[in-house]
Amino acid sequence: MSRTPDARVRDNQTRKIQENINNVEKHFGEMCQMFAGYVRKTARLRDKADLLVKEIGVYADLETPNLKRGMKEFADHLAKVEDYRQAEVERLEARVIEPLKSYGAIVKRKREDLKTTQSARTRETKQMAQLERTRQRNPSDRQIIAESELQRATMDATRITRQLEETIDEFERQKIRDIKKIFGDFVTVEMAFHAKALEVFTLAYQSIQNVDEEEDLEVFRSSLHPPDYLSRLDIVRANSKTSLDRTGSFLGTSGTLQQQRASLRQMRREEEEEEEDDDESEEEDDDEEETDDEN
Repeated sequence: MSRTPDARVRDNQTRKIQENINNVEKHFGEMCQMFAGYVRKTARLRDKADLLVKEIGVYADLETPNLKRGMKEFADHLAKVEDYRQAEVERLEARVIEPLKSYGAIVKRKREDLKTTQSARTRETKQMAQLERTRQRNPSDRQIIAESELQRATMDATRITRQLEETIDEFERQKIRDIKKIFGDFVTVEMAFHAKALEVFTLAYQSIQNVDEEEDLEVFRSSLHPPDYLSRLDIVRANSKTSLDRTGSFLGTSGTLQQQRASLRQMRREEEEEEEDDDESEEEDDDEEETDDEN
């Protein structure tokens, strides 16, 4: 028996609805698994970071004071980031994973609606076949009954088809809204985490960069020598200073004596020169006296 144009239209409609339901079931399921894997990876990253925070704290206790303080502050900031990451995981599970998982039940209900419609159409098709057979046998009473049954089956099929169209239309509208909300929530959760993380990571960077290197180096250098060694070193330095002071004093005194001696030598030279000048004057006087006597 050839199918009527209305039947062919309804069959095409059913295939389209079936295809739509199959696509939602398949891809929503895959997206749910992918998002769930993303959240699990994020949770594992949180766990690894917690171990890192612990290790930094353990090592910090063995370091010099400034570095210890900087590392402790760095670890505290890192731990705070992981608190935000924990909130990120919880929000993603609630706002992304759970809504996607709920589509398993939604798709199941739509399949039941489609199955109900297909059953009504199958009854309609059987009634049409029954009517055709009845007409061929030509008993009028049975033909009337068959036509009545066909009419009732057609009305049921039409009503159920209309209901299916309405529910599938609402399903499509809700699917679009849910995708927009789920993806939007995913982005806002991630943005909130990264905004907070950036703020705290900035503080972590500052805390470790503010470590006073020179002060810690002095502490480290002091730790290389025991106290008794430092005492001996101080004594040696004190003795060296005393020796240098004495040497300086001696050099100062020696310089003064040298200056005095030079002054005495100068005075002697000046006295000798005066004596020589006096002697020469006396000789000149004697010569003049001798000349006068001769005259």
